[in-house]
Amino acid sequence: MSTATPHIPPEETAAAPEPEALAPEPVGPLGVVAAVPSEDLGPAHKAPTLKERVKDFRSRHAKWELALFFFASFAYDIATLPRIDNRFALTKQGVYLGVLALLLVAELRWTWREEPPRWLARVWRFREDALHFFLGGLLSPYTLFYFKSASGLTAFAFLAGVFGLMVANELPRFRALGPVVRVGLFSFCVTSYFAYLLPVALGYYSGTLFMAAVAVSVEATLVLTLLVRWWSGNRRRALRHVALPGLGVQGLLLGLYLLKAIPPVPLSMLSSGIYHGVEVVKGPRGKDYRLLHERSEWRLWEHGDQDFRARPGDKVYFFASVFAPTSFKLQHEGDRGTRLVIRWYYEDPEKGWTEYHAYDDLYLEQGGRERGYRTFAYVTNPRPGDWRVAMETEDGREIGRLSFTVTPDDSPAPRQFKVDAG
Repeated sequence: MSTATPHIPPEETAAAPEPEALAPEPVGPLGVVAAVPSEDLGPAHKAPTLKERVKDFRSRHAKWELALFFFASFAYDIATLPRIDNRFALTKQGVYLGVLALLLVAELRWTWREEPPRWLARVWRFREDALHFFLGGLLSPYTLFYFKSASGLTAFAFLAGVFGLMVANELPRFRALGPVVRVGLFSFCVTSYFAYLLPVALGYYSGTLFMAAVAVSVEATLVLTLLVRWWSGNRRRALRHVALPGLGVQGLLLGLYLLKAIPPVPLSMLSSGIYHGVEVVKGPRGKDYRLLHERSEWRLWEHGDQDFRARPGDKVYFFASVFAPTSFKLQHEGDRGTRLVIRWYYEDPEKGWTEYHAYDDLYLEQGGRERGYRTFAYVTNPRPGDWRVAMETEDGREIGRLSFTVTPDDSPAPRQFKVDAG
């Protein structure tokens, strides 16, 4: 049986594609194939510019760049921050706090209900950067002032928390939490500012003034809460986003204050040491001090005789310089003044650390000296062993402490004391 072959029309036959003609290679004048210019290879083969390399490096190390700028800014603040009672610094921080309050009010006003007015729309997107700029400008000096006044583990734990807040203020995740966090930070800044503004203005340190600073911050938080309640028409939102973070921070600060974890700003210990003798002499500007000690020259990390070699009848002198604002002056009996206490502690082999003696009839007579207000106290015939002496405010807030060891000295040889200026 024969099979018929189907007929395929000529027009339906698929023609095989002809290979494209290859372009002739460029030939130089001597018959050598010429190199194709780099532009002809396309943009993908271009070498990156310096600007592009820098941009790529920054994108790959964004976190390190943020850390570098943060610590550079903090180091700049350390180098340039003036005294705590400097009028320009106090005014600047007050202006920062006022601008921060206005920015926070604007954010709370237009975050939930309405769009900002047209005249503000162009700069509205920069509000978050502005808020955190002013927060950083306030948290930096607060951290430094607390650091200068801190003494003891609890105070340094509080300082670590404040430093953590300052670092977190720069992190994008922290910023993304919105007004809740910023209201809490604002509440903390108000209390910190008035906690040293009031002593500087009134000329004395007192726990009552810290309570007054807390009261100012609570009032500011309540005003913000009422405004948000009025604008949003939502009572729950006002309580959750403003009252709770603001008043919560104040409750935490009050608890830390009662635990004596908050340093006694604006007071701070500039220097302290243990000596065999303190002599009061007349100096070019009034009273001066000669500090007698036996410390070896190479023990640069010690202050006076922290390894105190005692003979019968010796007195152990504690000499200290305390910074106080210029407004702190000698207070007459019955007036409000800044009273300090020097406490001596001895590590008893059976009882542990026990109070040996307290000198509590000490009033801060003068503030404003760059080298601080100088004072001293002593104990006679100290027992051999480990000792600690602390200077505190009247309500028990430690300004500074110093540890030393007493060892018996049985040598009959005469002693030659070295002299430091106090």
